[in-house]
Amino acid sequence: MAGLAKLVFVLFVSVYLAQAKHEEYDGHSLYEIRVNDYEEVTKVNDIIDDMNLDRWSFAIPGQDGLVLVAEGMKPLFENALNDIGIEYKIETANIKEKLDLEDKLLAEAARRSNYTRSGAGIDLNVIHRWGVVDQYLTDLARRFPNIVRVVSGGRTFQGRDIKYLRISSNNFQTSSKPIIVIQSLLHAREWVTLPVALQAIHKLVIDVTDQDLIRDADWIIIPIANPDGYEFSHTNNRFWRKNRRTGFGICAGVDLNRNHAFNWGTASSNSACQDTFHGPSAFSEPETQMKRNIINQYRSRIALYIDVHSHGSMILFGFGNRQLPSNALLLNLVGVQMAQRIDAVKWPSHRNYRVGNIVAVIGYTASGGSSDYVQTMIGSRLSYTFELPAYRGQGGLNGFLVEPAFIRQAGVETWEGIKEGARYVIRNRLTLMNDEIANE
Repeated sequence: MAGLAKLVFVLFVSVYLAQAKHEEYDGHSLYEIRVNDYEEVTKVNDIIDDMNLDRWSFAIPGQDGLVLVAEGMKPLFENALNDIGIEYKIETANIKEKLDLEDKLLAEAARRSNYTRSGAGIDLNVIHRWGVVDQYLTDLARRFPNIVRVVSGGRTFQGRDIKYLRISSNNFQTSSKPIIVIQSLLHAREWVTLPVALQAIHKLVIDVTDQDLIRDADWIIIPIANPDGYEFSHTNNRFWRKNRRTGFGICAGVDLNRNHAFNWGTASSNSACQDTFHGPSAFSEPETQMKRNIINQYRSRIALYIDVHSHGSMILFGFGNRQLPSNALLLNLVGVQMAQRIDAVKWPSHRNYRVGNIVAVIGYTASGGSSDYVQTMIGSRLSYTFELPAYRGQGGLNGFLVEPAFIRQAGVETWEGIKEGARYVIRNRLTLMNDEIANE
């Protein structure tokens, strides 16, 4: 009977935990906000910031925004919108139902997977946890020592290794080869960005169909730039955005995309309880220190930098303070070329990618951003933020939530855009490097 009692207890606990998961979001509603002009954009953003609400996407003319609102805040939020005449609707009445659906769909996808590791790859149809990816990077470096080096960029606040790959046909020995840097999961909850990094690794190391990309360029790929936050979004809080640093009173975490040394602290939050908390100082966090070290080490050769986020179907460039880089026209030109390549293979149900300055496209200033900082360091070369599509399909998932059918597609279509950018810098590397020397 003791064994039976233990089994019943385990089953009870398992059922309880399954039911209790995401309980903090029970009753939270996702609002769709529509604005007609940029005066309304400012008013809506002020309301969201004042109420410390979770903005999933920005409302701008021609594109509705998404805002997650706790049950107790809904009357106050609706009254504030009504007072200024803003059109809105509740897109999802109870977001917990969508979270439970995501869990169910991802678990079913994992069970259906018949993937094996015999080819030294990784299943590109599922969302992997940090530990799996961490081991995969080590395995790749062991299996392909002539192409891959795994590098430890440091340890997170909670002690996790921040690994990245250097991929090169000759171990970065040719100084004339441009370096391309790809980063994903700087924001913990943006799970669908991980397949982009894993697809890039797969196409450069395992299924190499474009030999020129590895022959004529070197690559640095950071699959999980925020390990602590990413794990926390799996185990505790699905919509967690920041890292997991403590020491700020009752609230934890720094927004790593507000922690870089570009206008640090000017368009972000001083409050650790806000999602855009910039931290105690620029580069205060080990995750952004790792980035600074990479950029400092390879600054003279980095020709293309892409920080992958979700969501909105956008390719954005600097700067977040409304100013434009000196090479804004080139950034726009190459950005459009990358967007067109993605649009050519994307799902027809998704909107075409939009390209432009971050403030012009989303109508909101930001400071301390990753791609802005890199742009200041590499000058006339190319630095972007990609915002992947928000999936809206038969499963009814949207925003940051992941539909299994889109996991591989996210990597495949974004890789087409990355290839376009990579080939541009390969073809024009001499011009790009000479322009940089002339501007120094």
